[in-house]
Amino acid sequence: MLYSSWTSIGSRPRRCLVAMLLATLALSGCRDKTPVILNQLDAFGTEVDLSLVGVSKEQAQQASAIVAQDFAFLERDWTAGSFGQLDRVNRLLATGESFVAPPSLQPLLRRCKDYENRSHGLFNPGLGKLMELWGFRGDSPTGQAPPSAQAIAQLVEAKPSLEQLEIQGLRLKATNPQLALDLTPIARSYAIDLAMKHLMDLGIRNAMIQAGGELRAIGDRSGQPWRIPIRRASGSGVFAIVSVRGDESVVTRAAYDRNFIFKGKLYPAIIDPRTGWPADQVRSATVVQDSAAAAAATATALFVAGPERWPKIAQQMDARYVVLIDMAGRVHMTQAMADRIELVDSREEILIPGDAIAGLTNPAGADL
Repeated sequence: MLYSSWTSIGSRPRRCLVAMLLATLALSGCRDKTPVILNQLDAFGTEVDLSLVGVSKEQAQQASAIVAQDFAFLERDWTAGSFGQLDRVNRLLATGESFVAPPSLQPLLRRCKDYENRSHGLFNPGLGKLMELWGFRGDSPTGQAPPSAQAIAQLVEAKPSLEQLEIQGLRLKATNPQLALDLTPIARSYAIDLAMKHLMDLGIRNAMIQAGGELRAIGDRSGQPWRIPIRRASGSGVFAIVSVRGDESVVTRAAYDRNFIFKGKLYPAIIDPRTGWPADQVRSATVVQDSAAAAAATATALFVAGPERWPKIAQQMDARYVVLIDMAGRVHMTQAMADRIELVDSREEILIPGDAIAGLTNPAGADL
């Protein structure tokens, strides 16, 4: 592994959950060979995997039912489309009048406002109109070509932000008619957090919930840490392994995840709020944090921040463990991540910022 210092050198969400698929696997090589029960369901347009260790089949069925209910309820409230609540919320936000929103939205939106502030606006769930303009609403991009520069500029000039969203009890009000919510960057991860809390309330101590590139794991896997693969920036193959134990979340934002290609150029479904165009300096950003929601917001902000600015944003968002691959294929990491990650190809050159970052010396909110 080579180190150098910067200072020196992809359909609409399916509305029904599939039936639980339970399979008990005997883990080879584990000391106690405790079975892992795997459950699968569909939500938020992707497959959700639930892994439970050291529980009975009856406990697994109860846990699976609770997770399925959580995801079905939250998907209804947080996704765009004719069957969801979010389109109604956005229509009412455009009126400038106060209205009662689904109760599940309030805690999520408060969390989003905090993440937007700490990311200096690089994580911005208020870009719903820009996302729709680009064809990025929902889980399968419908864009076939970039929209006009004029249409993009008009929405950027309006500067939609969650700072313009007032939350009073169960009521919402927007002071900017161009503000529209798009919760895709964080909805699945926050749902994972809520579902994991319910599992812990049931007394489950060893489990993992994963939806695409977003997961949270608690405890361990039959005495061994959960070994989480990080995909290569191309989306094909494994770049590295990070082991987690206790209670940690791993989230990756990548250009390969949701995108469209026009005239040979790839447009990922991650918009830079400053320009209105898809961020194009990073291929993937992976973050390990305590909660999946925090990791999702941070990974999104770092993807937008780019290879030069990401260390400051990581510090602002208390991200100690970060790996980022830029468009040139260079690998950037915090020192803490370099100390724990296992590279599949040890010949990779790792760029580590020269300054202490990621909340190690500056608390969130400090001037950068």
